Amino acid sequence: MALKATIYKADLNIANMDVHQYGDFQLTMALHPSETIERLMVRVLAFARFADERLEFTKDLFETDEPALWEKDLTGQLVKWIEVGLPDEDKVKKAAARCSEVAVIAYGSAVAEWYKRSSKLKTLKNVQVWQLSEATTLAIQDLCERTMQLQLNVMDGEWTLIGDNAQAVIEWTQLQ
Repeated sequence: MALKATIYKADLNIANMDVHQYGDFQLTMALHPSETIERLMVRVLAFARFADERLEFTKDLFETDEPALWEKDLTGQLVKWIEVGLPDEDKVKKAAARCSEVAVIAYGSAVAEWYKRSSKLKTLKNVQVWQLSEATTLAIQDLCERTMQLQLNVMDGEWTLIGDNAQAVIEWTQLQ
């Protein structure tokens, strides 16, 4: 019998004073049996970085042709494609041809080597690559609960994610 995904819910309040973006988002995410808590929480941060009412989680681990998140316009056309982890560069290149905005949220100890090997990515003008520090991905795991109340504060480029029992400073590096 196959293992089923575990459902996580997060009420995410964003107060980004740098770009004057404020909002409340109710997120429902499925944690695939092969997925880690670290990746689940990185998906929350990916949502927070590109937060929009039409941004949604996909079935990326069930459907390999889908990203972790995407945004479609009112006609159903893809506008944003957001990958989490260290995706195959051909998948990112294909997404860049389909969408006006593509982002990769990379994390883990192999990011530098992956980015160095991904020469095709560097030629794509509509692709952003963001790296999360290992300290960040370690700290955000402490915020994870099946039902989460999260507050994201952004001011002067500093990101702080606050949960009921802990908080984490989010360290982003833009590689591209």
